[in-house]
Amino acid sequence: MPAHSPSNHQGMRPAWLSTIIITLVSISQLCAGLKLDLDDPDSIRAAAGQAAFDMIKYYDGNITGRIPGNLPDPYYWWQCGAMFGSLLDYYYYTGDAQYNQLVTEGLLFQVGPSNDYMTPNQTKTTGNDDQGFWGMSAMSAAEQKFPDPPEDKPQWLALAQAVFNTQALRWDTQYCGGGLRWQVFTFNTGYDYKNTISNGVFFNLAARLARYTGNQTYADWAEKAWDWTTDVGLMSPDFHFFDGAHTTLNCNDTNRQQWTYNAGVYLLGAASMYNFTEGSDKWRNRVDNIFNQTSIFYSPNPANVMVEVACEPYGTCDTDNFSFKAYLARWMAATTKMAPYMYDRVMEKIRASAAAAALQCSGGASGTLCGIKWSDGAKYDGTTGVGQQMSALEMMQSLLISRVAAPVTEKAGGTSKGDPSAGSAGTFDPTLPQDTIGKKDRIGAGVLTTLVLVSGASSAWWMIS
Repeated sequence: MPAHSPSNHQGMRPAWLSTIIITLVSISQLCAGLKLDLDDPDSIRAAAGQAAFDMIKYYDGNITGRIPGNLPDPYYWWQCGAMFGSLLDYYYYTGDAQYNQLVTEGLLFQVGPSNDYMTPNQTKTTGNDDQGFWGMSAMSAAEQKFPDPPEDKPQWLALAQAVFNTQALRWDTQYCGGGLRWQVFTFNTGYDYKNTISNGVFFNLAARLARYTGNQTYADWAEKAWDWTTDVGLMSPDFHFFDGAHTTLNCNDTNRQQWTYNAGVYLLGAASMYNFTEGSDKWRNRVDNIFNQTSIFYSPNPANVMVEVACEPYGTCDTDNFSFKAYLARWMAATTKMAPYMYDRVMEKIRASAAAAALQCSGGASGTLCGIKWSDGAKYDGTTGVGQQMSALEMMQSLLISRVAAPVTEKAGGTSKGDPSAGSAGTFDPTLPQDTIGKKDRIGAGVLTTLVLVSGASSAWWMIS
């Protein structure tokens, strides 16, 4: 080797110089991540803008020859509807309209022939929860006064009503005394499973439609969905939400895994009912207790940083799971508008989690892609994807919740046009009285006799027995 080769010079480097270099590299890693000042709206908007920009890079539905409203593999159809929900929130919080056309195009392209988000090209993966996420995005568009579609297109409120109507017709009293199945079609795996998120989405939509329209029958359905969830044991007496149970065992085999989005979807639904009932003690108690039990989803050190406890500590989160924290963040922030007394308690969690999420946004060639293990601080976890971007985006932009108007209603500022019989070919109108579930048809939590056998992580502290 030549005497003056670069390698020879490196070999002569003093030990103290190597130590300084390593220290500087370590400091640069600790300083990585998005710059975020929790008290500066401009800083928050800039950080949210970067997270949204990095998220939309995964979307190809706006490219000629591709399908609007679809994400490429490995993402399922529902997650694109959920992503549009985050972009709706982005416009709501920041006023940045650069993605509005893309969102409108995607939300309208996927409505299906009956304008109810039952798209024929998605039958192999259509669950009630999948359809429901698209419906909730339409509901958010109506509540947030997102620009209305052209008059000859389906309208946001009518789309949300259509999703609700199709799901109300699927309410199944043959097994487990009621509730919605996970899957819509019999040929799909999971048709024999009644999961909490499908029923939570239905409850959430019913409660928000009740508030938006003022129609009591939506509120009655929300009460029915809540009662069934508690009676069948998918929610414990102390307000922990579990994953689901099988119809083949009459829902006596509750899977007791807990996910952030199950608690979140019921939290906003309960807060919307609190608002609709003008502050009833019953619904205030439910809001308080749901929020209190979300404490299992936060790290003790650093305090108040959100963790997806069912998978994150074990490195087992999948493509769907990476996005779940986005929804709890979204629905916690929205809860402060429905139940303003919750603001300080909610913001304590959002501020800590947003700061931690920003530190994790240090990946990729840009140095801005977001990881999911926020509790690790600036130690980037090496994961990237739509879910990670969405979760960080929702948490950071939720810092602006006090600076935006409360969601509108049909009588107070709303412009979106509705159709009470939408999505059901005129065969179903929720304004007509509906049969209620009788006590004899309900399955109390006390009859749970069989638990799903779980291993390792599934017997962790977050599994409530």
